[in-house]
Amino acid sequence: MKALFKLNMRQYSMIIALIFIVVLFQLLTGGTLLKPLNITNLILQNSYILVLAIGMVLVIITGHIDLSVGSVAAFVGAIAAILMVNLNLNPFLVIIICLLLGAIIGAWQGFWIAYVGIPAFIVTLAGMLLFRGLTLVVLKGQSIAPFPISFQKISTSFLPNPFNDGGFHTLSMIVGFALSLLFIGIEWKNHQSQVKYQFDVLPTKLFYSKLIAIFLIVNGFTYVLATYRGIPNILVILLALIALYTFVMKKTIIGRHIYAVGGNLKAAELSGVKTKQITFGVFVNMGVLAALSGLIFAARLNAATPKAGNLFELDAIAAVFIGGASAYGGVGTVIGAIVGGLVMGVMNNGMSILGLGIDWQQAIKGLVLLIAVAFDIISKKKSA
Repeated sequence: MKALFKLNMRQYSMIIALIFIVVLFQLLTGGTLLKPLNITNLILQNSYILVLAIGMVLVIITGHIDLSVGSVAAFVGAIAAILMVNLNLNPFLVIIICLLLGAIIGAWQGFWIAYVGIPAFIVTLAGMLLFRGLTLVVLKGQSIAPFPISFQKISTSFLPNPFNDGGFHTLSMIVGFALSLLFIGIEWKNHQSQVKYQFDVLPTKLFYSKLIAIFLIVNGFTYVLATYRGIPNILVILLALIALYTFVMKKTIIGRHIYAVGGNLKAAELSGVKTKQITFGVFVNMGVLAALSGLIFAARLNAATPKAGNLFELDAIAAVFIGGASAYGGVGTVIGAIVGGLVMGVMNNGMSILGLGIDWQQAIKGLVLLIAVAFDIISKKKSA
């Protein structure tokens, strides 16, 4: 057990930290934190940060950083508003155009980083200033609103409920039950594979306790959502992204190469990994997810504003480091980034409920980020 905990220290510590923070703010807020309405608000308020965190964890695993994501999100949101509100283009077409624009922006930055060799810090700092300025230019310092209702549904609508159940969202419970069985099946398959190849595994009782906990947590969570309005559309998008990127990072050659580039660049090159193409692709992917985050934020706000995306990069980077990624690259998981994002989200929400000012919230988030990176460095020195 001691060896297993040491091997998975980052994973276990972040989950324990999330549980502790949830319990703490649940007590401090007098039970408000875990009310159905507030949990739904937590999902809606943090969805765009979690999308950014998924892309940012890939960037940080490769040993780079992206400071431009907030400005890119704001710029894409502004372009979406001009196309949809001013030019009356079809929202679906605009979404495709904006995602392509995000890919082009990512390719622009990836080119300078991967092929020219300029440090990512400098390139993305320039990008942060460039795209913030372009946002002000295209918006002319003013907000553009409102968006079409069909576009707003990305961030404001919920799964339909075909059952006449008097306000209780039965479909959400069915989805939750199916997801819990799926998660248990994946855990069981992984466990059997580890046993087959004689890897270290959890003791039988602890493993079954883990499966029971997964079942209870997933179904308990969906039950709480079902008592309000059900599962938000944005949660479906997030789950799809988490599943896709977790599969890519764990089960594909591209995922292995991303870890290899961040773990040891020279060794990866000597092993035949196309390091420049991997780095370029990671930044293209980050551009697409930054664009998606900008669309989600614009749909939730129902407006494109010059100040949109402000400090998004801080929250995304903090989420990744709190979620167990290494400041040196080569270490990190998509699930970890999501848990880190939830830690930040719960802290923001809890402090807001308690009436803590934005000044103290920023100070505390900065301190938490410092502690997370310090924990990574200290644990790495101990294991050396």
